[in-house]
Amino acid sequence: MGADRKRAARRHGPGRAAAFAACGAVLLAGCASMPDSGDLRGVESTPRQEAQVRVFAVPPHEDASYSEIVTGFLEALTSDDPDYEIARKYLTPQASAKWHPLRSTTVLADGPGAQPDRLSREETDSLSYTLTGTRVATVDAEQSYAPADGDYRESMHLARDKKTRQWRIDVPPRGVVMGRSDFQRNYLSVDRYYFATGTGAGTAPHTAAVADPVYVRRNVDPVTEAVRSLLRGPTRWLDPVVRSSFPTGTALRASESLTPDDQNKLTVPLNGKAARVGVDKCREMAAQLLFTLQNLTPTMDEVELRAGDRQLCHLTAEDAEDIAVRGSVKRADYLYFLNDKHRLVRLAAATDDTEPTPVPGALGEDVQLGSAAVSRDEDMAAGVGLDGKNLYVGALVSGGPLGEPELTSAGPSAGKRLSAPSWDAQGDLWVADRDPGKPRLLLLKKGVDDPVEVKTPPGLEGRIESVRVAADGVRVALVVKDGEKSSLLIGRIERGDDGGAGDGSGVSVHELRSATPELEEVTAMSWAGDSRLVVVGREKDGVQTMRYVQVDGSTPEGPAPAALSGVKEITASEDARLPLVGYSEDGIVRLPSGAQWQKIVTDGTAPVYPG
Repeated sequence: MGADRKRAARRHGPGRAAAFAACGAVLLAGCASMPDSGDLRGVESTPRQEAQVRVFAVPPHEDASYSEIVTGFLEALTSDDPDYEIARKYLTPQASAKWHPLRSTTVLADGPGAQPDRLSREETDSLSYTLTGTRVATVDAEQSYAPADGDYRESMHLARDKKTRQWRIDVPPRGVVMGRSDFQRNYLSVDRYYFATGTGAGTAPHTAAVADPVYVRRNVDPVTEAVRSLLRGPTRWLDPVVRSSFPTGTALRASESLTPDDQNKLTVPLNGKAARVGVDKCREMAAQLLFTLQNLTPTMDEVELRAGDRQLCHLTAEDAEDIAVRGSVKRADYLYFLNDKHRLVRLAAATDDTEPTPVPGALGEDVQLGSAAVSRDEDMAAGVGLDGKNLYVGALVSGGPLGEPELTSAGPSAGKRLSAPSWDAQGDLWVADRDPGKPRLLLLKKGVDDPVEVKTPPGLEGRIESVRVAADGVRVALVVKDGEKSSLLIGRIERGDDGGAGDGSGVSVHELRSATPELEEVTAMSWAGDSRLVVVGREKDGVQTMRYVQVDGSTPEGPAPAALSGVKEITASEDARLPLVGYSEDGIVRLPSGAQWQKIVTDGTAPVYPG
């Protein structure tokens, strides 16, 4: 417990850090008792389950020194104590009443160092400590993760009770503070789901479900906490573009823990705020719950919502997909890339085929391309010419003509002209003009209307190099280059801000935030899930790496993609069943689940899935 704390104590602690014993409760499945009579017979064992280890804090012992109080308190912050009751035992009653650990969590590179101020003879019953470290991230009261940097310095004060002569902390640090490895052990990222407002998913009247990642404590009833978090509503960042079907004020009726039954069904008791919802609204509420809880319990099949003694509705996982869509409405039929003649070709996406065929229409026959994108319904394609100057759009139908360019850049060279395009869920086309004299982010309605400049946040430093719109239609990933550094930024898409024109055509991007704070250079990126991207880049003074990142800048659990040298471009699908595909020094390669990289073709560039 508190591995980061122990390392920090050795570096910064006052002499010897006190060692506190921690109790680990290990839950073992498949235990059986031994009978004391009868004959011997075989017993079928329960399949082995993954052990769940919970770490408990230790309260202060009698006459603990001030250094032991400090060390014990910081260790208690990394335990699985649900309400931090043990940590509060290190505080004075007045300090405990004012301390709010759930309002913020500060994550440091290592555990916090604790350095005491000089203890004077006149102040033998009072002492201040300074907690130090290097910031990595914060988790706020909304449970939202945000990368952070810079030095951490926080004061903490102790006093010795005049009657009991026991040391206690009377000015604790704000919230909770711990090292990165303790945070990864204690916390779990969960995608809560809300519904996009003002957007559809392609041309079909589907509602898009949008993932809103938050962090909950891994071993402190995560299912119940995920439900509570969902009911509280979306984070401030996402709130302008999503809605929740739960009525305002809806909460869990009871305080007991929520646990699926042996049929993988969860019953959720709600308070009276939800008592009068209609069946359709209730089914939307149930879909939000199912999508959210399947992060934690992938086998969950059904939820039932109740208010009082009355069932409001129930919904199965299969029916939830008819209410809202996570990711793309349509599973990709094809993988697309440019062949050795710079023409757009395709392969069946879910096969091992290595023989591409030209796409139907002019983009597969009449023009040399440097990059391309295919609409999510796979009816349209867009391509940027080999010199980066012109953007062409055409239907993927045999005999489709190649019209005039929809957009032309005046940039001085190919790398300073048009980026690779990207189609959003509404069938609109996005592209960045990298002309140093007039850098712009542009949108073409349905891919063919006059280009409209997308408003970006004031003060955006650097030039947009590439753009990828999420399948939910409300988030966009941008690679922005500023000098020698390039960063991956995630923005919120808002529609209808038309500057008074009244036609609802205005589109703007708001509150860009970094998803790769540790990378100095981002070479390529693609959406690879509801809240995950795959990124190729390089840390300062480092070598090229490929990794998954969350939209909030955190690192998702699970292994990184297998190493691949010389990666120039990467593409992934929100559908996890489709392999990762890259363009490297070996040509076009793919990474099937559980396998190594496999070569598709030697001569090819710019692989893309629809989107």
